[in-house]
Amino acid sequence: MKWPAHQTIASLTGYFRSILRLLARRYALRDGERIHATILTTGLSGIVGSFIDNSLLQMYSKCGHFKNAQKLFDRIPHSHKDAVDWTTLIDCYTHHKLPTEALSLFKEMPVYGVKPDEVTMLFVFRACAQLDNAVAGDHAIGYVMKMGVPFTLKMCNSMIDMYVKCGLIGEAKRVFHDMSDRSVVTWTVMLDGVVKWEGLDCGRVVFDEMPLRNEVAWTIMTKGYVENGFTREAFSLLGEMVFISLFELNFATLCSILTGCAQSGDLMVGRWVHVYALKRMEEEMNAMVGTSLINMYAKCGRINMAFMVFQNMASRNVVTWNAMLSGLAMHGMGNLVLEMFTTMLREAKPDDITMTSVLAACSHSGLVDQGLHYFNNIERVYSITPQMEHYACVVDLLGRAGRLDEAEKLIRDMPIRPNEVILGSLMGSCSIHGKLQLAEKLLQDLVELNPYNIECHVLLSNLYDSVGKRSKANHLRHIPKKMGIRKVPGMSSIHVKGSVHRFSAGDKSHPRSQEIYSMLDEVIKKLRLAGYVPNMASQIFSSCNGQCNAEELEEKEQALFTHSEKLAVCFGLISTKAGIPLYIFKNLRICQDCHSAIKIISQIYGREIIIRDRSRFHSFKQGSCSCSGYW
Repeated sequence: MKWPAHQTIASLTGYFRSILRLLARRYALRDGERIHATILTTGLSGIVGSFIDNSLLQMYSKCGHFKNAQKLFDRIPHSHKDAVDWTTLIDCYTHHKLPTEALSLFKEMPVYGVKPDEVTMLFVFRACAQLDNAVAGDHAIGYVMKMGVPFTLKMCNSMIDMYVKCGLIGEAKRVFHDMSDRSVVTWTVMLDGVVKWEGLDCGRVVFDEMPLRNEVAWTIMTKGYVENGFTREAFSLLGEMVFISLFELNFATLCSILTGCAQSGDLMVGRWVHVYALKRMEEEMNAMVGTSLINMYAKCGRINMAFMVFQNMASRNVVTWNAMLSGLAMHGMGNLVLEMFTTMLREAKPDDITMTSVLAACSHSGLVDQGLHYFNNIERVYSITPQMEHYACVVDLLGRAGRLDEAEKLIRDMPIRPNEVILGSLMGSCSIHGKLQLAEKLLQDLVELNPYNIECHVLLSNLYDSVGKRSKANHLRHIPKKMGIRKVPGMSSIHVKGSVHRFSAGDKSHPRSQEIYSMLDEVIKKLRLAGYVPNMASQIFSSCNGQCNAEELEEKEQALFTHSEKLAVCFGLISTKAGIPLYIFKNLRICQDCHSAIKIISQIYGREIIIRDRSRFHSFKQGSCSCSGYW
């Protein structure tokens, strides 16, 4: 390429800088790389190269190519690097979740006599929040004060956000109250923190005090009500937002509310959002809101509705496919996942999340050979480096199938250190298949990773009980108690007539408690007549240790009968019409006794009972479960 003779260094430099700035704004990495290649291959690097390195640095940083950005940063002489260059790379690191590198770079600035500006500090506080390191944030604030950098409105907002994300709501409030000027963003960041750390009631006080509210503030409160099961309050706020304050719900708001619905199982609000989206957004909703609708319906137990939304979408990306495959996997539809994955390959390139869904589907459906096939080809065929989640799925897959030696070998051969999920999964399989020696070894590894992991103590103590080693089981059960560790209480919730009803084991706080327990007595009698025998292994940390007298045995059985999911089922039976399916959401894994009992209840009462536990759905119908024993 020949350039006109009249082109001066200044004009060429200005020309390339303008183009690179434009490409940076458009995140056009490939075009930027072509410009860079042109400079290098046409001899122009000797003319303008050193003058536009800063612009190339900004282009690569904005486009997320931090390796090239780092190379260019290192190449620019320190005498030619200003605060903008340092800030550009710090921004790049925080954007790509590399906060440690960002803070290290920030610490180097004063060494070279470069003073950070307001923008620099925004990214530094973001890095501190990503690290959950408020101490580093305090040091940064001290440095700002020492250097005389003014505390602008944006900087104070960023400080509040950092303290909120680090869980220091008191410090966030201190900055908030010290501010002489506050924007709607200031109030919104503070509202988010108060709702998260002090609850909805305190959040509502802040919300009502806000001089001006934006869409984000309305969304925070509405989502908070949805997540906590306050459906009526959520509807009231949505109505006020749309019909009184005349806000039009945008993509981000709708997706955020749908996420809350997915977490809480609130189908009523989710359906309202669906109708609103269909009326207001038409084809525009396909990508973001459509994917959120699929996720919401799937996690609310309506997988058929999720599939209908998926089929009606005009365009689908990899995120949409992932939502659908993940939903089907949660519902134990492994064969359909594999069938759809084959179809997906013609439309979109799978990513690591796609492969996690495929492998999880194989695990939940007992498709061992298929799961191993996809895992063994994940890198060679799909160009995806196996991540921790992929190994966890395969260990679970092999463990459930009783192939524990293969699962253990896979863990030993992993290029990364196994985490609690992987080791805990294998320990769960040891409990199912009676592999005591391996379970004892795994307990040591798990305690090293997290000494407060109570679940591993539960699994091994139950395993000791099952093989008659009651003294060891009793000793193990006392370890968490001595350490002051408490098991997370099981909670089950059910939505009936627009309200959420929550139950814990042995709960008698519900207004209809007497009716619920009367129904429970009836259910237990019918279960016994149908051949049900209580599974005592499901009643963990019992004080009777396998040598119970009649009174102790009755007490233990009663504790089993009043598990949270049984109470939720009984409430559903007395609160809904015959034949109506019951949808129950549980925070922990369903126990073996409840699983067996609810299968029989579904047959006795002619009800489909869908339970979402910590990892998947169980659809009980006519005496069987959709999981087919793989749970």
